[in-house]
Amino acid sequence: MSTAPAYSEDKGGSAGPGEPEYGHDPASGGIFSSDYKRHDDLKEMLDTNKDSLKLEAMKRIVAMIARGKNASDLFPAVVKNVACKNIEVKKLVYVYLVRYAEEQQDLALLSISTFQRGLKDPNQLIRASALRVLSSIRVPIIVPIMMLAIKEAASDMSPYVRKTAAHAIPKLYSLDSDQKDQLIEVIEKLLADKTTLVAGSVVMAFEEVCPERIDLIHKNYRKLCNLLIDVEEWGQVVIISMLTRYARTQFLSPTQNESLLEENPEKAFYGSEEDEAKGPGSEEAATAALPARKPYVMDPDHRLLLRNTKPLLQSRSAAVVMAVAQLYFHLAPKAEVGVIAKALVRLLRSHSEVQYVVLQNVATMSIKRRGMFEPYLKSFYIRSTDPTQIKILKLEVLTNLANETNIPTVLREFQTYIRSMDKDFVAATIQAIGRCATNIGRVRDTCLNGLVQLLSNRDELVVAESVVVIKKLLQMQPAQHGEIIKHLAKLTDNIQVPMARASILWLIGEYCEHVPKIAPDVLRKMAKSFTAEEDIVKLQVINLAAKLYLTNSKQTKLLTQYVLSLAKYDQNYDIRDRARFTRQLIVPSEQGGALSRHAKKLFLAPKPAPILESSFKDRDHFQLGSLSHLLNAKATGYQELPDWPEEAPDPSVRNVEVPEWTKCSNREKRKEKEKPFYSDSEGESGPTESADSEPESESESESKSSSESGSGESSSDSDNEDEDEEKGGGSESEQSEEEGGKKKTKKKVPEGHREGSSSEEGSDSSSSSSESEVTSESEEEQAEPASRRKKTPPSSKSAPVAKEISLLDLEDFTPPSVQPVSPPMVVSTSLAADLEGLTLTDSSLVPSLLSPVSSIGRQELLHRVAGEGLAVDYAFSRQPFSGDPHMVSIHIYFSNNSETPIKGLHVGTPKLPAGISIQEFPEIESLPPGESTTAVMGINFCDSTQAANFQLCTQTRQFYVSIQPPVGELMAPVFMSENEFKKEQGKLTGMNEITEKLTLPDTCRNDHMVVQKVTATANLGRVPCGTSDEYRFAGRTLTSGSLVLLTLDARPAGPAQLTVNSEKMVIGTMLVKDVIQALTQ
Repeated sequence: MSTAPAYSEDKGGSAGPGEPEYGHDPASGGIFSSDYKRHDDLKEMLDTNKDSLKLEAMKRIVAMIARGKNASDLFPAVVKNVACKNIEVKKLVYVYLVRYAEEQQDLALLSISTFQRGLKDPNQLIRASALRVLSSIRVPIIVPIMMLAIKEAASDMSPYVRKTAAHAIPKLYSLDSDQKDQLIEVIEKLLADKTTLVAGSVVMAFEEVCPERIDLIHKNYRKLCNLLIDVEEWGQVVIISMLTRYARTQFLSPTQNESLLEENPEKAFYGSEEDEAKGPGSEEAATAALPARKPYVMDPDHRLLLRNTKPLLQSRSAAVVMAVAQLYFHLAPKAEVGVIAKALVRLLRSHSEVQYVVLQNVATMSIKRRGMFEPYLKSFYIRSTDPTQIKILKLEVLTNLANETNIPTVLREFQTYIRSMDKDFVAATIQAIGRCATNIGRVRDTCLNGLVQLLSNRDELVVAESVVVIKKLLQMQPAQHGEIIKHLAKLTDNIQVPMARASILWLIGEYCEHVPKIAPDVLRKMAKSFTAEEDIVKLQVINLAAKLYLTNSKQTKLLTQYVLSLAKYDQNYDIRDRARFTRQLIVPSEQGGALSRHAKKLFLAPKPAPILESSFKDRDHFQLGSLSHLLNAKATGYQELPDWPEEAPDPSVRNVEVPEWTKCSNREKRKEKEKPFYSDSEGESGPTESADSEPESESESESKSSSESGSGESSSDSDNEDEDEEKGGGSESEQSEEEGGKKKTKKKVPEGHREGSSSEEGSDSSSSSSESEVTSESEEEQAEPASRRKKTPPSSKSAPVAKEISLLDLEDFTPPSVQPVSPPMVVSTSLAADLEGLTLTDSSLVPSLLSPVSSIGRQELLHRVAGEGLAVDYAFSRQPFSGDPHMVSIHIYFSNNSETPIKGLHVGTPKLPAGISIQEFPEIESLPPGESTTAVMGINFCDSTQAANFQLCTQTRQFYVSIQPPVGELMAPVFMSENEFKKEQGKLTGMNEITEKLTLPDTCRNDHMVVQKVTATANLGRVPCGTSDEYRFAGRTLTSGSLVLLTLDARPAGPAQLTVNSEKMVIGTMLVKDVIQALTQ
C-alpha cells in the first residue's frame, strides 16, 4: 500500500516488524493532509484478518483520542470489529465506541445486537464495556433495552459490572426521566450491595436521580458508614457528602445538646433526692418528669458516622480530607471539631489550587471556631512565592485568628508584608491591620500610628488604602485624633486616588468642628478643582460644603453656593440631583423652610462607627467544600444543607436484620452438630477441657487458704482467659450447645479461678472480683479440673472425679447475674509436650503465654452521680463466652450507693451498628443499698473498635452507656510451633504487613517485661522462638478468625523492630500503635 507524503509525517510509529507499509503514524497527520486518504492505513489494518494488526490499529486510534485528535471518521471501520473474538481488541473497540457512540448514533444502533450479546460475555470487562457503550447511545428508542440491560447488570455476579450499572443509571435518567420509578428500584437493590466497589457509584446515582428519597438510605446507613473506609476516594467524597445531609435530617444538633449535657446530670441527681424526701408517691412523679431532665446522649448512629469518618482525615486525597472536614464542621459537637484542623493544615503543603480551596474553607471555619486553628498560626504565614490569591486568603485567616495574646506576632508579620512588591497584597494587609484594630481595642492606637506613618509612603496606592482604613478607625474616637485629621487634610494636594480623596473630605466634613480653620480652606481648594474631580469625590465635596454651610456659614456661604452652582450643571445626573436636593435642604426658602430647620440634624447626625467584618462572615450557610461556597453564590445543582430537626426522627428505621451474620452463626452451629467428636467421646473430661484445667487444680489450695488475694488475682486472670478461650476453634461452642443444661450450669461463674497460672503477672491487673466470684471459686475449679491440663506441666489425677461430683453439685446452682462460659481447646497434646521440653531464656514462658493479663482492668461504665446512686464498672475478662464463641466476654460490676434498693436491672433494647450484637445478662431483680453484684454479658464487636451503645434500665430509670473495646481485646491467643508461625507469616506479606521501629527503654529489655507488656496490651499467645532477642506472638480475631502475628526483634544494638502480619490491615495498624505505646512507656 502506498501513502501520500502530504499527510504521512512519520513520527517513528510502525505496525510491527515485517509490516513497514503500516509504519506511518496517523495520529500526527500533517496540516495539509488529504481528507480522502486520511487514516486509510488504519482502515486497512482494521479490515485485515490478523488480530495483531487490528490490535495495533486500535491502540493507535485510542492514542489519537487521548491526544485530542478527531477519529470519528473511523467509526464504521471500528464498529465492524465489535464482534472480534480477541478480548484485547474488543476492549479497545468498546473504549472507542464509548467516546463516539453519541456522535454516530445511527451507526452505533446497527450494532445494538452485538452490544446485547456482549452483555452475556463471560469476561466481566466486556460485559461492563458493552453496558457502558449501550448507555452512551443517547437515542430514546433504545430506552427499554437500556433499562433491561441495567436491571440485568445490577444482578451480575461481578461487582465491576454492578458498578457500571450504577454509572449507567444517571445517563438513562437524563435521557428519559419517566423511567425514574424503575431506576429507583434498581438503586434500592444496588444500595443493599455489600461490596465497596459499588457503594460510591450507587450513591452518586442516588444523588442524581432521587436525592429526596431519604428512606432508601435508612436501612443502608450503618453499612455505608462501615464500608466507607474501604471505598475508593471518589466514592468516599460522594458518600460523605450525602451522609452529611442525611445526618442533618435524622439527628439532633449536638451544639444544642451540649448545654443539656452539662446541666442535666446534676439536676437529675439532686432531683431524685428531693423526690425521696417528698415520700413514697414521688416515684411516679419522677418517672413522669424524666423525659424533661433526661441527659441527652448523641444518637449511636450519629456517633458511628463521626467515628468512621475520622480515620479518613489521614487520606492522601485532598478531596476526601476536605469532605470529612466539612462533615465534622457541620455535624460534630464543638469539642470534637478541632481534630480536622491538623488535617487541613497538612493540605496547605499541596498545590496552589488545593491551597486556594482549603483556605477558603479555613477562612469560613476560623470565624466561628477560632480556637481550632490558633495552635497552627504559623502555618498561615505568607511566603514570597505564594500567588496573590493565596496570600490574601492567608491574610484573611491570620486576621480571623488574631486575639489579644498573639496580636503582637501578627502585627509584626503584617509590618513585613507592607514592604511587598505586590500592591494588591499590600492593600489587603492594610485592611487587615484596620480589622485587627477594630476587633482588639488595646492595639487600636498602635495600628493607627502605624497607618499614619504609612501616609508618608512613596507608593500612592499604599497611602490611599491607609487613608480609607484610618477614616474608619477615626470614627471610633474622633475627639482624640484632631491632629491626624489635620495631617490628612494636607494630603489632599498630593493624593490622586479618588477613594482616598473622598475619605479625607468625608472625615473633614464629619468632624469639621475639630478642625475649624482648616476645613474652609480645604473646601476652597476643592472648589477650584471641582470640575476635574471624579464623581465620588464631587459628591463628598457637596457634602463638605453643606456641612460647613450649616456650622460656619459666614466663611463658607459663597463657596457653598459656588460649588452647588457647578454641580447643578454637571454631566452626571446623580451629582445634579444631589446639588438640587442639598440646596433645597440647607438654604431656607418659603416652600422648604420646615425641612431646612432640621438640616443640621440630617447632615450632622451622629453616625455609628463602621464594623470591619470578614468577607467570609456569612458564607457558612453554604455547605463547606461545595462550589457554591467557593463562589459565594448558589451554583446549579447545589442542594441546601437541611436545618437540624426540632425532634429527632425515629431511630429504629435504621435497625436492620443482618441475614449474613445470622446465616453464618447457623452454619457454625450446623458444623458443630456435624462434628460431635469432642462433646461425645471426650465430653466431660476430654482434651477440650483438659487443655485448661491445670491452673485451676493448682490454685485450689491457694483459693481456699486465702480467698481475698485469690479473688483479686483470679479475676485478672479470667480477664485474660476470656478471649483466649474464645479463639479455641469451634469446640467450645460445640460443647456449650450439645451438652445441654448440665454443661451450661457447670460454667456459670467464669471469674474465680486460674490464680496459679498467673500469680506472677495477674498481680498487675487492676480488676477485682465480687463476693459471688469468691464463693464459687472452689466449685468452678472442680467444675473444670481437666480443661487446662495441657497448659502447664503439672497434672492432677483426681480431676475427672472432682468434675463429676461438681456437675451434680452445680445442678441447682444458678446465680442470676452470671452467664455461662464454655472452655475451649487451645493447645494440642503434642504442642504441650513440645512446650514442656523447650529450654528458653524466659523461664516464665508458659505462664505468661497461657494467661496474659489485660492492662485495662476495670473501667467506669456509669458514674454513681449520673446513675443516681448506681455505679457500674466493666472489665474485659478474656474468658470465652458460652452463648457465642465470637463474642467478647465482659464482666459488669454493679454497686448500689443509694439508700434504697435498685430493682429490675437489665439491658434495654440496644441500637447497634450492623454486625455488632449483644447477649444481655439475666435481669437482676433487686440490688440492696450498699451491696454489689456482678454479671457477665457478651458483645460481638465484629472485629472493629466501634463502641456498642446500649441502655442500662431499672424499674424507673434508663441510662445510656457505651463500651468501646481496645483492639487487643478483639482477639484470642493461638498457639503454634515456630515453623507454623513462619509459614503463616509468609502468607501475610505486602499490604498485610505493618513494620515500625521503636526504641525500647532499659526497663523493657528483659524477657519477662516484654512478654508481660505485649500480652497485657493484646490477648495473644507466645510462640516459641530459638533466638533470644526475638519475640513472637500469635492470635486470631474473634469474629472472622483472621490470624494476627506479632514479631518483636529487640536487637541489642540499634532500634527494635515491631512487625504485625494480619489480613485485617486496620486492626494491624491499631495494634502496632498500642503495642509501641505499651513498650515505650
